Amino acid sequence: MTPKAFVYTEVAISVPFDQAPWKQINEEIKKQPGFLNKTWLQGHANQSLGGMYSFDNLENARKFVIGYFPTEPRAFGVAHNTRVFDAEVVKSASTDIGSVHYGDAPSRKPGAFVYTELQLSRKFNDFPWQDRNAALKQVPGLQNKIWLSGVSTHSLGGFDAFDTLDQALDFAINAFPETAASLGSAFYTRVFDASVTEDASRDMYSPYYAT
Repeated sequence: MTPKAFVYTEVAISVPFDQAPWKQINEEIKKQPGFLNKTWLQGHANQSLGGMYSFDNLENARKFVIGYFPTEPRAFGVAHNTRVFDAEVVKSASTDIGSVHYGDAPSRKPGAFVYTELQLSRKFNDFPWQDRNAALKQVPGLQNKIWLSGVSTHSLGGFDAFDTLDQALDFAINAFPETAASLGSAFYTRVFDASVTEDASRDMYSPYYAT
């Protein structure tokens, strides 16, 4: 099923991924209304835990972040971060850059993921994503991208898969800040090591491992 909403989460905890109770968490998440898939995330350097989820509609995505998800970090006694994004408005832009969430098969496994979000409010249909995609297609190691448009906020961001962790770091540390500066915006970036979360993500039907 084509996603209608994306959810991003990150928990303020530091734990090696093989010590995280991901199998139990996976079984609970699979029971949540409208859940389609999840890609597990482990923060580079700080070993935070998080995820990028797909849902069948915005209502179920909201229910997830308001109802179920706070129980996970509460069990660890830590704070957390959640975001809900409209997956329909970004479909054409994401498909144009090979997003595996809209039917494109992954050509290879990702080595890393980068999450970005700009502190601005701009309706996605007013953003010249075609020009930005043309530039992104030249970025070394970029495999594919989900464009992100914040529900209610219209924040602008993305979730990008890279061949290697070094390429992801170069994009997040060097390239993306220049993009944010050109838009006069503060920003948020996170880099995640995809190599340690593959098994957990496959168990959650992540489209990045469909091969």
